[in-house]
Amino acid sequence: MTYLNTLRLGAVCFAFFNSTVWAEAPPQVDQAALNQLLAKDRLAAFEQAFEVGDEITEATYTLEDGAGAAVAPGQSFTRLPRADRTGAGEWAMHFPTREGGPQAQSCIACHAAPLANGAGPMAVNVAVDPLHTGDPAQFLERNTLHLFGLGAVQRVAEEMTMDLHAIALQAADRACSDQSAVTLDLETKGVSFGKITAQPDDAGAECTATLDRSAVEGVDPDLVVRMFGWKGNHATLRAFARNAAHNEMGLQAVELVGEKDGDYDGVTGELSVGDVTAVTIYMAALERPTSLLELADLGLHELTQKERARIERGQTRLVQAKCTSCHVPSLPIENARFSEPSAVPGFAEDTLPDGSDAMAQGLYAQAPVWFDLTGDQPNNRIEQADGSILQLGSFPKRGDNGAELTWYSDFRRHDMGPGLADPVDAFGFGASVWPTRSLAGVGSTGPWLHNGHATTLRDAILAHGGEAMASKQAFLAMEEPAQGELIAFLENLVIVNLDPEEEEH
Repeated sequence: MTYLNTLRLGAVCFAFFNSTVWAEAPPQVDQAALNQLLAKDRLAAFEQAFEVGDEITEATYTLEDGAGAAVAPGQSFTRLPRADRTGAGEWAMHFPTREGGPQAQSCIACHAAPLANGAGPMAVNVAVDPLHTGDPAQFLERNTLHLFGLGAVQRVAEEMTMDLHAIALQAADRACSDQSAVTLDLETKGVSFGKITAQPDDAGAECTATLDRSAVEGVDPDLVVRMFGWKGNHATLRAFARNAAHNEMGLQAVELVGEKDGDYDGVTGELSVGDVTAVTIYMAALERPTSLLELADLGLHELTQKERARIERGQTRLVQAKCTSCHVPSLPIENARFSEPSAVPGFAEDTLPDGSDAMAQGLYAQAPVWFDLTGDQPNNRIEQADGSILQLGSFPKRGDNGAELTWYSDFRRHDMGPGLADPVDAFGFGASVWPTRSLAGVGSTGPWLHNGHATTLRDAILAHGGEAMASKQAFLAMEEPAQGELIAFLENLVIVNLDPEEEEH
């Protein structure tokens, strides 16, 4: 493993496939020891967490390590959900309730295209059965998403959530002050989440207000913006990581089940609290997606003038089709510090899923492992001709403390129509409702859509319906060359590893 890689301009190549040899699971991370290092050297703690997180995601976990689960007698892994296995300790009896799997021994067994931590081909799609129907017709099929740039995604979601909560509080305060109903727009970072109305309950100094959330749109009634998982059912990378470890690999984190054996495989303590911290920091600090236009401007990729012009026209076509009304190109981050654990309400955890106190487990929201999204990421660092370092893996600065996230998403949910609906509404907000999926890196991560059934970007566009129907129709109304330009722009949004021979992260 290499801790930091600084790349020399002009000696750069791209990775489009990454094969990984069998790697043993690293020693578990002691959260208390990580906290001690944090108290001495913030950056060293971050780098250590990142490095061990890298090792964990590349490791091939064995049955002895805790991978797998008691699916059925003599069976530890399964490609299909087994709600029919209801015997003592079998698949349907695991806790927390299992959605699918386990079917993998490592993270990068699925997250491998076009390189480690990337998306996945259709062959590694997973089937999940959150409602334990036992009916294959009601299974949900999921394609693998890439893991790049996710720390900034959580920060935008946190800031949006804080704004929405502040608006709700303002409505309640004004309702009590005015002694009448107050309705306010729920808008943050230029994105509308509907409206909220506050109705005063009592007059006087002890006035409280009831919030009517019936006009809230694109977010749960609690106004917490959740962006992780295809359905946006996880607010934090930490929750996403421990859920994936449990369902996909059969690795149960201590903070999920305590010292119990929730999947009855005979192994406890499969992932430590420190392990989950390390994986969270690693995913949060992976390099951001980029574009062929940006790489060409830096001298890292060759584009002819004709190719450049075609991509640039495609960007205009995307706007003309009003795709960017949902796939918002960029959003501001006011504070570019990613912290684990988070202190933001809705993202912070005072009590962990196993019922234990977070601080007792060494997770202190006021003393987190943190890094700067605009400069601390270890990957895709380029030494330029003048000796300066270009941190291509980091996000562009915005003002003194902020960053700019180019993500092509509005971070809210939309009804995409029956053609993109799940067989069942497993999460309670609509089978055809999805958060706007990012286009960042979309040129590197086919196949597309939640089930990977779109084998081309054109297929993905044509699958849009519901609230996106008008944009699809605008695309279809374009002449074929214009359609090709729009797709060329999407293909220009890529993920790169600028030194695959040395870079192992």
